[in-house]
Amino acid sequence: MPDAPEPPTGDPRPDRVYDRIAAHFSQTREHPWPDVADFVAEHDGDATRALDLGCGNGRHAELLAEHADAVVGVDASAGLLAEARARAAKRDYDLSLVRGDAARVPLRDDSIDLAVYVATLHHLPSRVARLASLDELARVLDDGGEALLSVWSTTHERFEERESFDTTVDWTLPGGETEPRYYHIYDPEAFRADLDASALTVLDAYESAGNSYAVVTS
Repeated sequence: MPDAPEPPTGDPRPDRVYDRIAAHFSQTREHPWPDVADFVAEHDGDATRALDLGCGNGRHAELLAEHADAVVGVDASAGLLAEARARAAKRDYDLSLVRGDAARVPLRDDSIDLAVYVATLHHLPSRVARLASLDELARVLDDGGEALLSVWSTTHERFEERESFDTTVDWTLPGGETEPRYYHIYDPEAFRADLDASALTVLDAYESAGNSYAVVTS
């Protein structure tokens, strides 16, 4: 599977890109994804400590806060963490926020029993980093804990390719300035191959709205 060590164009650090677009990005990310809402609802009452890995502005962390005793959001972007902090304060829910790399999650082993890892893995700019991140998710999940992952898939209608590829997708700010964001677009078979190569165990895998999803456990 071909893989570029760095994004083909633009800033190789996703956190710096999202720092620059954080406020505008947050304005467009108000509601949780339906697949995430369904997954979290299925685990109502099961979770003591939940994780939103790649939490962005905290929209999915807010959902987790309705179902878990404690929620931690991890993101590499200081700008997005500021948006998540403001959202939690405005809506009055408890959320612990940690700045960290998804390939080196700054949490203890076996400390999480419910997690969502949505639309983030595909921003890591090498297969080595993506596999490390999957292993890190397995490390922090408690025995029996479950997580929902998603990545952008070649099944999306905007893509003609049928095999995994690296690309950049521009984010356009209100003034017209663009920021290219790196993506590794997975084909479903390659996504499953990376999951199988990690320390995670796949409980379910499916396609929805142009994304590949997997429910996993440690």
